[in-house]
Amino acid sequence: MQAVILAAGRGTRMGDLTNHTPKPMLKIHGRPILEYTLLNLPKEITEVIIIIGYNGGKIKEYFGEKFRGRKVRYAWQQKLDGTAGALFQIRRMLKGKFLVLNGDDFYHHEDLKKAIRHDFCILAKEVDDPGRFGVMELDEQDHLIGIVERPTKPPTNLVNIGAYSLDKRIFYYEPVAISKKEFGLPQTMVQMARDHKIKVEKAKFWHPCNTQEDVAQAEKLLKKFLTIFRL
Repeated sequence: MQAVILAAGRGTRMGDLTNHTPKPMLKIHGRPILEYTLLNLPKEITEVIIIIGYNGGKIKEYFGEKFRGRKVRYAWQQKLDGTAGALFQIRRMLKGKFLVLNGDDFYHHEDLKKAIRHDFCILAKEVDDPGRFGVMELDEQDHLIGIVERPTKPPTNLVNIGAYSLDKRIFYYEPVAISKKEFGLPQTMVQMARDHKIKVEKAKFWHPCNTQEDVAQAEKLLKKFLTIFRL
């Protein structure tokens, strides 16, 4: 099974922290954020494809062509056209089922294992500030119905955390535009949900790193929860 890691973004909200370093390579307790992601992948993952962009050479130099026994390949996202744009760009590199993850978020390996038990799945987490994220809309069986991005009045506190179990059937659907220049993967999955049941599993741990404050909080969280990471 393959994993696709989205790591091409500039990280403009990080200020000076990303002047010379791609956001996924910011270090927390001595390791890049992206390394924690690779270390926590399920054993079923035998190949990793990292989609790189800004300062992507530093990612290639660090992880090389093999990391902890897994083959690592790279694809340059020349045009930052969103999560769906990134994934659809590499469709020919994919073989059947795959896991898609954000390269600058922290995940728990048990949650990732839950996700890949399903043909189609999105991981979600209950948070205190859902208005920062995409809020999930589910049916009674916890299948995806819709996603509301950054609502002013969130209907629930369950948000999309950027972890998806998919297969190549996602490419039967047109990428959904979320702006003039970007196409969203979760929004495209909402279209897919009209034809296929997409399970939404609740994660027990997740920490995004979008701002300098998130990085500072990650330092504290990982010090407390370091035992959940397979280091």
